[in-house]
Amino acid sequence: MSDVHGTVEAGFESVREEFGRVAANEARDGGAQLAVYHRGRQVVDLWGGDGVDGDSLLGLYSSSKGAMALIAALLVQDGVLELDREVASWWPEFAAEGKGRLTFRQLLAHRSGVIGADGGFSLDELADDRVVAERLAGRRPFWEPDTGHGYHALVIGALVGEVVRRATGRTIQEHFEERVRAPYALDYYLGLPEELEPRFRPALPMRPTPAQQALLAANPIAPDSLMAVAFGFHTDPPLDLVAYANSRTVRVKAPLSGGGIGSARGLARMYAAIAGELDGRPPLLKPDTLAEVARIHSSGTDLVTGAENAFGLGFVPMATRHPVLSPVAIGHSGAPGSQAFADPSTGLAYSYTRRRFGFMSGPGAPENDRLIPAVVRAAEAV
Repeated sequence: MSDVHGTVEAGFESVREEFGRVAANEARDGGAQLAVYHRGRQVVDLWGGDGVDGDSLLGLYSSSKGAMALIAALLVQDGVLELDREVASWWPEFAAEGKGRLTFRQLLAHRSGVIGADGGFSLDELADDRVVAERLAGRRPFWEPDTGHGYHALVIGALVGEVVRRATGRTIQEHFEERVRAPYALDYYLGLPEELEPRFRPALPMRPTPAQQALLAANPIAPDSLMAVAFGFHTDPPLDLVAYANSRTVRVKAPLSGGGIGSARGLARMYAAIAGELDGRPPLLKPDTLAEVARIHSSGTDLVTGAENAFGLGFVPMATRHPVLSPVAIGHSGAPGSQAFADPSTGLAYSYTRRRFGFMSGPGAPENDRLIPAVVRAAEAV
């Protein structure tokens, strides 16, 4: 990026400098945004890149898993859902093919083994969580439930969402709008209103270097692998993840596994409502709820990605990826390299977003490895 725009509060100037360095390197011409709250105040509001400003709405993909996890946690906190109750007790059809003993806790921890379907899903099918849930209910899991974990990349939202719909008669999207988005005026949406479409900036495909292209060619994803099933690469043609975010159908229906649309400001504000008091309201999650969702429930080698990772309950325990954060820090990344989290121990809420896919960016783009420590250092010094 050629220019950095926006503001930082006194004491966070170093974050602006770091954003200018790493985002210029990694986001290139795609554009990026960075927003940070500290103890209920927005202290960083930065953006740069062609066609992106602070108000731009971007496809933030799996950031929606964080919103999903928040609503699930709130419903558990309310006593409406029970973590150790079997999924099939709400959703009888799900008991088929040996899934009857799977608990809601195990589902949230990516331990169900139900990562996809034979033949996969079309883009339009993936846009509709009800369609995905109906097909998966009778599906045999790809591993025995609760014997391991693997990232349920495209389907976890449909599965958790169906439990919530059966238990409450309402969708997670409806709960989110009423309990979180509207009360806090978040610029982050599970279902983008038509009048906001002019602010949407389409996702851009990644631009691998020649060396990266060679690496991709040397390490193709086998079409019968769990990775291919979980990410829709076993279909013909394989799922186009850029087209996914750029689909108006996806933006309207907001599939919970990857349909979140918003700005860094909006997503950081959602996590600020978890990190501490915001606008005179107490934190959304009580300490005991926070401790339970942040606690590591799955760790080790992911059966889907082959990587070492960890999951709490829907959220990712962020200290496992960024040791400068505390054990109660929770968040989620998104496919282009976006990353967002709340760290209630320090009152920090962070969101980095970008338009262009990074090269195999995995759990957040590499620039987060420099931006997050810069934010933590600044917060400690003020």
